[in-house]
Amino acid sequence: MITASVLSVNSSAMSSSSESDRWLTAHHDPLAALYTFGSCIAMADLHGDGEAKLIIADLGTGAYNMKLKVYKGTTLMSENTLIDLPTGVVTFHMDTTEPRVPAVAVASGSYIYIYKNLRPYFKFTLPTLEVNPMEFDAWNQARDDLLDVSLLYEILDSIRQEIGEFGLTTRSQRFLMCTDHAAQTKFLDIHKGFLLKRQTVVTCISTLKKSHAEEDAISCLVLGTESANIFILDPEAFTILNSMSLQSVPVFLSVSGLYDVEYRVVVACRNGHIYTLKRGCKVGKPTIELNSQPVGLLRKEKSIIVATMDKNLHCYNNRGKRLWTVPLTASVTCMESMEIRTLGLCLTALAMSDRRVLIYRDKHLVDTIHTEDSVSAMKFDRFGREDNTLILVMKGGGLLVKILKRTARFEIEEPQGPSQVQALKLNIPKKTKLFVDQTMRERENSILMHRVFQHDLYRLRLDTARAYVQALETSSNPVSLSQLEPLKLSAQILGLGPNFKLRVELQNTSTSTPSLNLAVVLHCDDRVYNVQHSYIQIPMLVPGVIHVVETLVNCVSELGIADIVRVFVVKGKALRPLLTAVINMPVSEVLIAS
Repeated sequence: MITASVLSVNSSAMSSSSESDRWLTAHHDPLAALYTFGSCIAMADLHGDGEAKLIIADLGTGAYNMKLKVYKGTTLMSENTLIDLPTGVVTFHMDTTEPRVPAVAVASGSYIYIYKNLRPYFKFTLPTLEVNPMEFDAWNQARDDLLDVSLLYEILDSIRQEIGEFGLTTRSQRFLMCTDHAAQTKFLDIHKGFLLKRQTVVTCISTLKKSHAEEDAISCLVLGTESANIFILDPEAFTILNSMSLQSVPVFLSVSGLYDVEYRVVVACRNGHIYTLKRGCKVGKPTIELNSQPVGLLRKEKSIIVATMDKNLHCYNNRGKRLWTVPLTASVTCMESMEIRTLGLCLTALAMSDRRVLIYRDKHLVDTIHTEDSVSAMKFDRFGREDNTLILVMKGGGLLVKILKRTARFEIEEPQGPSQVQALKLNIPKKTKLFVDQTMRERENSILMHRVFQHDLYRLRLDTARAYVQALETSSNPVSLSQLEPLKLSAQILGLGPNFKLRVELQNTSTSTPSLNLAVVLHCDDRVYNVQHSYIQIPMLVPGVIHVVETLVNCVSELGIADIVRVFVVKGKALRPLLTAVINMPVSEVLIAS
């Protein structure tokens, strides 16, 4: 248990009415001046004394004062200066020596710094990339004063437009960022004498157990780089065991399995896609295409949970099928998995931009934590001697430590009302003698019944095919299937009678060919109806434009019957119409004499 000397409980924060009753506020330091992200926080027992330390890679001002800080309780225990901006911190066991204490790996720039016993132990450098030949020649000529500053800028800018920003070296990228001639000249004089190298940087880092699944087993480092590669490092020799490529830059990693047996790496990339890598794969397999860029990735058993920038929380299976989506009311700033072993639960914590931390059990919201500032980084693990501790780093630099109460439960509230009715057992009637006899008859005559069904099904298909062929031969379709005259016909009758208005819409569905010499012919029984214009000439039909034709139809029969009116679309002197529509006329109302 965390003692008062290690983590002092803030009683004023505990008594806040907006606080969740499942958590204790163990420490709150609004002046901690921390600038970090969730990937740069880790917790581990670094000395083998059973007390987990808090490890934070502080980004400082973003340009200098970057440090690796280690907290024991509320006390800053150790500080190590970092040369470049950190992108991730993980702890892992690299050997089997006693005592079993983990090492700390810090991803910073193009390097992985390994600390053992809080002292620098090893520095791994990412392999250099091939420099573009045109860029290499341009810098060599500039070094020999064969190119002036303006011409060098034009050459590098044309190379950037051809291969993109990421295909250039860091030196060329920074040179192209110089806006005026004086700054470009100064940059060239300083750097032209050095060897041109193209190095990538680490974007994300994780660990993978090598051959055993125990908590203190030896683990490999898994790196994602700006060059769209995934590297797996040997924990003892720090050589690259496996190299895999992706179609975009990785930003989040979720690793499971054993390297020597079978493993799976789920990668969320900057292009909004999620890829899956398995043992033996060299190229990432696209699994999920998101509607927005990801801000967090978790993998739980056989599901993948992703938070996106469009304020949604998605869950997919391993094959990429979406299982559920939860819309959110604010943007997600960071995401963390909460594994509570005493309850057998694995929850999802989301830090929101509206100063809340939402805790989900699958797609159900089970808890909400209110904070004084937006959370920029979050970590849930063992801290001190408490197993379930939530570390929150605020946007303003504050540090907040919360401990989960041992009496806390995260139950899903059952909805009231219809669900209780659905839970009732249905009153299913007993089987009658007629039902039993019918079942026996189906079992005894199953083959004959199946043959009769197949025979009727074939007859239905045959009649349908004959009717379709007849419609094609007689042009009884309202849509033309001819490639020479692709037309579409629509006809409707307006009015109650005895005077009706017939409205015909004709459209040319081709992309570029107009239709010429068309006419609309109306045919009906002259003992029932009288058509005002039975032949209507159609002007040239432009593709995509609907041409409307209207005429009057008068019911002359006094018997109160209804008949049909046929509409034909003909071309020139052709004997067969292009289209045919049959209108079932309504029964005409009786004309009331005035």
